[in-house]
Amino acid sequence: MDTNNLVIYQKYLELIYYSNDLVRKYPKSENFALVKEIKNTLYTGLRHLMYAIKMFNKQDKLKSLNEFDINLNLLKLHVRLSYKYRYISNQNYETWSKHITDICNLLGAWISSCLKK
Repeated sequence: MDTNNLVIYQKYLELIYYSNDLVRKYPKSENFALVKEIKNTLYTGLRHLMYAIKMFNKQDKLKSLNEFDINLNLLKLHVRLSYKYRYISNQNYETWSKHITDICNLLGAWISSCLKK
């Protein structure tokens, strides 16, 4: 693992911690719906990120990175829904979105570097 990958991994773990803290406050009625989807998306994203870090073949790495990107986009949708249904505050929405945007920026740079090689 090189240091750039470690930064994205660390930031993603912070995102998971933050997300888990927030979804604990959701109504019980959402535990098997939106909360489950958010957690599923987070952990599937972590799996794709870990695969990408471990891959040596460029095509395989890009495939995992693209899957990770899809998961981040799904997570953005879950966050918007959470805000729309007022499960999170404006402050939570902004902070959560910033976490995701930071990771998306790192991911974009990583994908670009893979395409240049």
